[in-house]
Amino acid sequence: MRTHLFGCVAALLAAASLTACASSSGSTSAQATPENPLVLRLAHNLTDQHVTSQALTAFAEDVEERSGGRIVVRMYGGGQLGSETQVLGQLNQGIVDMTRVSAPGLANYDPGYHTFGLPYIFESEDEYYDVMDSPEMAEYFRSTVDDGFVGLTYYSSGARSFYTPSTPIRTPEDLRGMKIRVQDMRSQTDFMDELGAAPIVMAFGDTYTSLQTGLIDGAESNETVLTQSAHGEVAKVFSMTEHTRIPDMLVISSDAWERLDGADQELISEAARASTEEHKVAWAESIEQAVVDAEAMGVEFLTDVDTDAFRDATRPVVEGYAEEYPEVAELLSVIESARE
Repeated sequence: MRTHLFGCVAALLAAASLTACASSSGSTSAQATPENPLVLRLAHNLTDQHVTSQALTAFAEDVEERSGGRIVVRMYGGGQLGSETQVLGQLNQGIVDMTRVSAPGLANYDPGYHTFGLPYIFESEDEYYDVMDSPEMAEYFRSTVDDGFVGLTYYSSGARSFYTPSTPIRTPEDLRGMKIRVQDMRSQTDFMDELGAAPIVMAFGDTYTSLQTGLIDGAESNETVLTQSAHGEVAKVFSMTEHTRIPDMLVISSDAWERLDGADQELISEAARASTEEHKVAWAESIEQAVVDAEAMGVEFLTDVDTDAFRDATRPVVEGYAEEYPEVAELLSVIESARE
């Protein structure tokens, strides 16, 4: 508890320091020079080794190069300024200018972003990339300026599937009564409830021990969790349900966006999209390597999963969100339009 308290205090002090020095950068990009650049503060909670963190670093370097040093993206990674939720609050307050966030985390500001946490919105990786790269989705990302942020680009976080110490998950019935660790998102708990499983929300760092001791029966994530977080040591069955493809979003606050002139908005956007294209290659390589390494650890990957049965079983969740949130229905329509 003391460690947690000290961490919170450190984050608050760092945020206060950022607020105090905010006026030292150029107030708009039109006024910025290499000697007095416009500084955009980007905070996230990923480690330096994470493939998406590396994409963010490449984005920052590209912005500085494209702008000739007039615009500088200053990085605050590794959770220096707190959790995703805390940093989003700081974005809203003007303490930071940009952040990387799991897309459903933006639903508190625009309910349409619940859509990205719903099951089987995308049928394949190819379809996911086609839709996310479409002009329709780019327009949607830019449509939230009145909500306090603008989406610059997305990064894949892979397809999420179930993994367990020894139990195969091939059909929805296989999950009934099982205790499954999920992310702290309403869409995830609703999804598991619909399948008859018991959703367990817990800190990611507790998942390994909980799998090891039997406190939970399984969890869900992409393949890299088996190796980078060593979950493959205690979970030997990875069932390829691929039930969600939840993008990470790179967003900029509306205030910071409006401090950029039109040419610099385009410059930032192009650098963001370029980082996504590089990230696709790096992400694919990380997944491929994770599978090889996990198999060497004794993990079995099950591909004979009845995904149609999972899609049918969870359709009421998607329909329920579309009925409850007009913004979800709208985004589902955007996705369908891009798919066509």
